[in-house]
Formats: sequence, C-alpha cells, structure tokens
Amino acid sequence: MSDSTIVLYEQRAGVAVLTLNRPEALNALNLAVLQRLAALLETLRSDDTVRAVIITGSGTRAFCAGADIRHLSAASPLAVREFASLAVEVNRRIETLGKPVIAAINGAALGGGLELAESCLLRIAVRGASLGHPEVKIGAVAGFGGTTRLPRLVGRGRAAEMLLRGRAVDAGEALHIGLVNSVTDADRLLEEAQSFVADILAQSPMAVRLTWEAMHRGLNLSLEESAQLGADYFGLVAASDDFRIGTAAFLDKQRPQWSGR
Repeated sequence: MSDSTIVLYEQRAGVAVLTLNRPEALNALNLAVLQRLAALLETLRSDDTVRAVIITGSGTRAFCAGADIRHLSAASPLAVREFASLAVEVNRRIETLGKPVIAAINGAALGGGLELAESCLLRIAVRGASLGHPEVKIGAVAGFGGTTRLPRLVGRGRAAEMLLRGRAVDAGEALHIGLVNSVTDADRLLEEAQSFVADILAQSPMAVRLTWEAMHRGLNLSLEESAQLGADYFGLVAASDDFRIGTAAFLDKQRPQWSGR
C-alpha cells in the first residue's frame, strides 16, 4: 500500500477529511501512517482553503486499534521511543493546528488510536464503539499523550481507572463521562461531524480562533492566569471588525456577516 493511500485525503467545501486506511489491521498506527499524517497536517496548517478537519477510519470495525504491536514487539527500545515521539508530534500538530479537528470514531478507538482522538478538539462516536487504554495489559504505557490528555478530559479518577485497569468503555459511557461529545448511528457519523463543523464555522473566525487559544493555553496556567488570559483575548477580539459586526447585528436583530478580520 502506498503512502498516499494509507491515509486517504478528501476535501469537502473547506473541510478536509483524513481517513486512516488499514482496515485489514484495524487501522493500526505504523511508521508510514504517522509520517503521512504528519505531512498532511503540516500542509493543512497553511492551507487557507481548509477551515476544519475530520479524522476517521475506514471500515466499520475500528477507528484505530492503536500502535501496530507486531512492529513494536520486534523493535528496539530506542526505536519504540522514536516511534512514540513521532506519534506525540502528530498529536501535537492536531491539537495546535489552529483549525477545528473532529474525530469521527467509526469503531474501536484503543491505545494510540484513542490518544489520536483525544488530541482532537471534539469527538463523535458511533453506537457500539469501544474506547479504552489497554496498554498496561501488554506491559506498556499510554505513551502518545494519553496520560496527559485523558485526565483533562474525564478527570483524574476516571482516567486512572481506565489507564491502570486497562478498562474500555462503550460509546454511551464515554458520552456520560465527557470523553466524547456525541453518539450517533454509523450511517450518520460523517453527517454529524459535518454538523458540528458547520456550527463552528458559522461563528466569527476570529472569535473561534481566540476562544480555542484561550482554552488550549489556559489549561497550562493557574486559574487566575487563565482567567486573565480570557480577559486579554476579550480585549483583543474587541479590536476586530467581527466584534463590531457581531455586536451591531445583535442590536439590530440581524444575522452577522463575518469578515474574518
């Protein structure tokens, strides 16, 4: 399988859809997949025609079953560390892309596959999907960012249970604990993801970008510093054309026509 087909790329009306395409391996992550994702994400960062990204998997069984264990079991510790570092970099690029990234979880999201989804801004899962971190069951650690992002998404206690027991949750429980934002039928998954994207893109691009930055940067600050960052960004966005357009439209009871400036 060539690098161009191991992760499929499609653009639909300003939304890029990346599809992990190793259904015979449950879309597991290997070096070629990570390299292809890294390259695509770097291109998407500077592509102004793309305003949002959806990541999904091919087939109906798995979004991504995690790292390719057959490959890792034969690799040296140094090679495993380098592989994990590349996965961390891919997830960092997703998280800091500056554009909304939605994980459309079409089946099992396990280990590194769940870590890929955790780095996305929002997650939508099909009914019956299984989400979990089984790394401890094979003597491993969630080394692609799961030990950092999962506690921030679901809280320390629930994250500890999932990570230390290796327990997977179904889509319904994932929704209950805040791991996913929505659960839908398989035939509506991409439609639901597109709906989330459309709602975000209907807002002021400037306000969306600064709101995302305030959340992302604020997680690494104290409560007081994070709150002040929000106030700073509120003042910054007040200098934009969109702020004037939005407040005037509200007062006139009209729909705003954003300028993006």
